[in-house]
Amino acid sequence: MKKLKTGIIGIGNMGSAHAKMIVAGDIDGMELAAVADLDQARRQWAKEHLPESVQIYENADQMMGQAGLQAVIVAVPHYDHAPLSIAALKKNLHVMCEKPVAVTTKQAREMQEAADQSEAIFAVMFNQRTNPLYKKAKAIIDSGELGPMKRTSWIVTDWYRSQSYYDSGNWRATWAGEGGGVLLNQCPHNLDLWQWICGMPIRVTAFCQEGRWHDIEVEDDVTAYVEYENGASGTFITSTGDTPGTNRLEVVCDGGKIVVEKDSLTLYKLEMPESVFSATYKGGFGEPKHTVEKLDVSGENPQHAGVLRAFTKAVLEGASLTADGREGIRGLSLSNAMHLSSWLGKTIELPVDEVLFEQELANKVSQSKKKSGTGQTLSVEGTY
Repeated sequence: MKKLKTGIIGIGNMGSAHAKMIVAGDIDGMELAAVADLDQARRQWAKEHLPESVQIYENADQMMGQAGLQAVIVAVPHYDHAPLSIAALKKNLHVMCEKPVAVTTKQAREMQEAADQSEAIFAVMFNQRTNPLYKKAKAIIDSGELGPMKRTSWIVTDWYRSQSYYDSGNWRATWAGEGGGVLLNQCPHNLDLWQWICGMPIRVTAFCQEGRWHDIEVEDDVTAYVEYENGASGTFITSTGDTPGTNRLEVVCDGGKIVVEKDSLTLYKLEMPESVFSATYKGGFGEPKHTVEKLDVSGENPQHAGVLRAFTKAVLEGASLTADGREGIRGLSLSNAMHLSSWLGKTIELPVDEVLFEQELANKVSQSKKKSGTGQTLSVEGTY
């Protein structure tokens, strides 16, 4: 069987999880040929835990130049996603980039441009797109059976993190090291799913509280309001300081609504569209009758493994990706707009002004304080 010789750039929390999964044979057609990490401790971990056949390099340039690879997985701090992915694409190496695809939409666009100019595939690790809950929710909205969207609301506050989490790395929760907080670290999946299911808004107004619940300089509490082209509105609320948290997505349409919460999908379907009822009902108080149905969302949810399998098949067989680089730009547009709105104290029109955003981010970075991390490598078991 033909194998996709793959190297992993960065073997910290996520990179090591990917490595163990590939070595275990969970990704048909993918072979772990090499890993690279600047940290000697992580290279030592690789020497002790990975097969002898896996080559270990001190940096990505060495690995990409010497290991005879066909593809790389980029699993490093956020600012390095763009330069390393672009370097790989210029060598015609296929790239699977961890989320977020980049820190700014300008970086993400340049990554996609590099992919367009190469012979390689550029993919993003949006593993939540494999979840039957969200796949079914998207299918319902896309089908049009509920009519035009009126309102969407996502409260996702089950991203709780302790102070020790932020203290574990010198790059974590800093503008210079990470480029953002909950929006850029925890919520890229939610922002991607939000636009994947509901489409992109045209305006964003947001309030990002920095260091509200933790001793950090980036945002750990966000409330955002968005407007869509058809007049629909939406809210997005997230935090790493709430426990127990909530994860509830509602999409209200003219003909009913869907609710995704606690691993279930509920469909509320009106007997007639709300707009028709409102225009024709003569009884004053009243509302259209509706049905409630818990939908079957059973099925495989392969998460990261599913995304890597699709990536492997895309390279070897020409199959479809779970998400390509262009998809990464859309969700990142939302987080960039939320940051910019909060920093400037005004509503932001989409697409984001890339030059203005990078100027404002540079101001935040210039004020960023150096910190020393504990060096603790965190387990991703249960969340991976």
